[in-house]
Formats: sequence, C-alpha cells, structure tokens
Amino acid sequence: MSSAAHPSPVSVVGIGADGWPGLSPAARRAFTEADVVIGGKRQLDLLPTAEVTGERVGWPSPLRPAVPGLLAAHAGRRIAVLASGDPMFYGIGRALSEELGADRLRVLPHPSSVSYACARLGWPVEDTEVVTLVGRPAGNLAAALHDGRRLLVLSAGAATPGDVAALLRERGFGPSRMTVLEQLGSEEEAYVCGRAADWPHPPGDALNVIALECRRAPDALRLGAVPGLPDAAYEHDGQLTKRHVRAVTLSALAPAPGELLWDIGGGSGSIAIEWMRTHRSCRAVTVERDEVRAERIRRNADVLGVPGLRVVRGAAPAAVAELPAPDAVFIGGGLTAPGMLEACWAALRPGGRLVVNTVTLESEALLARWYREHGGELVKLAVSHAVRVGGFTGWRQAMPITQWSVTKPAAAPAGSEDVTSGEHK
Repeated sequence: MSSAAHPSPVSVVGIGADGWPGLSPAARRAFTEADVVIGGKRQLDLLPTAEVTGERVGWPSPLRPAVPGLLAAHAGRRIAVLASGDPMFYGIGRALSEELGADRLRVLPHPSSVSYACARLGWPVEDTEVVTLVGRPAGNLAAALHDGRRLLVLSAGAATPGDVAALLRERGFGPSRMTVLEQLGSEEEAYVCGRAADWPHPPGDALNVIALECRRAPDALRLGAVPGLPDAAYEHDGQLTKRHVRAVTLSALAPAPGELLWDIGGGSGSIAIEWMRTHRSCRAVTVERDEVRAERIRRNADVLGVPGLRVVRGAAPAAVAELPAPDAVFIGGGLTAPGMLEACWAALRPGGRLVVNTVTLESEALLARWYREHGGELVKLAVSHAVRVGGFTGWRQAMPITQWSVTKPAAAPAGSEDVTSGEHK
C-alpha cells in the first residue's frame, strides 16, 4: 500500500466497554474527523451517530485476508479503525502494521482487558501470563498450567469459562480457582468465582476475561517446564523417545523462539511436542507414515498444550519435499531410506541443527560416514534403571542410542576470498 494511496495515516483507536465516555479527546477527534470508520459491530455500536458521521464499515469474516482489499477500497479517505482495548495486544493493530508499516499508522491505545483485570485482582501485570483463546483451540492453555501460577485467559465468548473449567478438570487442575471478570471498565462490570472442579456458573456475558490461580490435584502427573516430560505423559505404543534420551536430544536440537523443526518418524510426537513447549512461537512439523500413530500424535499434542503441531502423513523424504525450510531436523526413524539424510541436509537452513538417533549397526555405520564428512558430535547414550533382582536391586540397561548432531555451516558471503591463497572460494 503506497503512501500516495493513503495521504493521511490510518488511525487505530482502542475503545473499552465504557464506550464513548471513556475515550480521550484525541481518540474522539480521530473518529469525528474520519471519512470512514472500520470496526466490529459491537464496537461500532458504541459510537454516537451525532458526533461520528463518517461511513461505518464492519469487518468481514475471515478478517485477516480482507484487510488489504478493505484498505484499498477506501484509499484516499481519512480512515479510523476501531479496536478493543489496546490494538497492539492480540488486536487488529498487528495486521495493519504488517500491511501498511508502522509509519502509516497512528495508534491510540485504550487500557487492555489484561490491565483492567490485574488492577481489579491486585496482580502485577509483569508476573501474569496471558493466554488467548480467541480464535484458538482451548488446548493451547494446557502448556501454561503449572502449580501456583497465575494466568489470564482472553475469552472467545460466553461459553469459554465452562470450556476452561472442563479442560482444567481433564488436565488435573480441578482445584484451581477461577474468576470470570465481565464488562471490565463499564458500569455493568461484574465477576463470579469458583473452583474448576465444580464450576457452578452458567454462561454469562460474552465480553469476559478468566483469571486462574492454578492448583494441581495431588494425584495429577507433574509436568515441568523443560524437555524430558515423564513417559507417562504420552499415549504411545512403545514408539517413544524415552525421557532421558529425549532431554538430551532436545538439548542438541537447541530450540529458540520462532524456529521450525522437522520431526521425521514422529512415533508418539514427543520430540516435536516438547520442542513447541519450550516457547509459544516455536513451530514443528512431524512426519509419520502410520495413520494410527499420526492420530495419536495429534491427541498427545492437544493434551500437552500444543494443538498447533502440524502432522504430515507419509514417508520421508518424499513427504518433506514441499515443507518450508527448517531451522532444525530430528530423524528418529527411517534413517536408511534412500536419500533421507541428503534431503534433510539440503533443506536445512544454514546454521541449522541436524540430530539423528539410532539403535542399529547399519544406521550407526551410515552416521559414522556422515560424521567423517561433516563433523559434529557423535555420542553413545546408555541409560540404566534400578530394578528388583530377587530380594536385591540391580541395574537393567536400556538399548544404547547412537546420536549424531551437527550444525550446518553458514553460507559464505558472495565473493569471499581465502586470505592465505588469494583464491575465490
């Protein structure tokens, strides 16, 4: 969108449940001077018709794909966009910034529902984690559940508190205290409280925020915040990277925010799931050729709080041909398939990590050859568990794992020279 098409910046104004009276003079002027006001029906209904005389345009659904066309349709006019609370906090401000650039926007935020909720509850905003369920599955909440944590859940509607209570019960957090705060900032502001285990309240106002004080049931499985979840956290048929090896494998993969993982031979999905649990912006694709296991991976991902895990049915390397380039690749199965290592190595971004686990001599020989050619680290992992031996205790060793990990060299800058020989690389 060129600046010539939009000579005036697009005003993006946040509004609260208190409506027009709660707006600053600058925010009111943005609306009274606008030729067109774009927003959701609920927000548009908060603006007085006497003062705001510009054309009113409602957002279509789905919203994000419609943004470029809607802005183009009103090119050259003074545009004000209406948003709930702070437009840059899970709001329309992000889409507009990506479309127009920050220099084409004039953002006038209103206190967000999170600020209001923390003010009412006496919770420090910086210590309160926020999870949104607006347009997202309820399973996203599961990864944030830890005993003693305070969470704010941005609700998708009147039914969300009941859905959250049910999820907490299913995940072993029934004792958690829930507070549903409705119409924050308006004269109709209200709240209801209760425990998730016996949530007594029917659906209320659609405009609500849910405050959670997490309490884990005594008999619920404890899930930590670092890789190496208990094996019992997974539904599996034996195809599971066991806990201690899984922790070492995730350490070698070294996930960082925003990165993409290919998990080849998903099994139960544990590597991809724990990759995504390290940060909410981490992404993963798991490739699994068995339909039953693929469905099991999806269930595990939902239960463990990463329902956005992408599961691709098929056999690698053919199944990864059209996938976006990864920042890391884990091969847990199918290593000896023709062209597997070559395809993964070629697709891996420069600076990306490749980690391979195997238990067979044939695969180990293949890894030894690649280790000689590309370097990296080749290790043998052996884990033993104490077991009863008659009236005594002894060690039972699991099958040892050979692991190769390597970082793909960064691409050399174009025209770089070898300073010792003077030759172009």
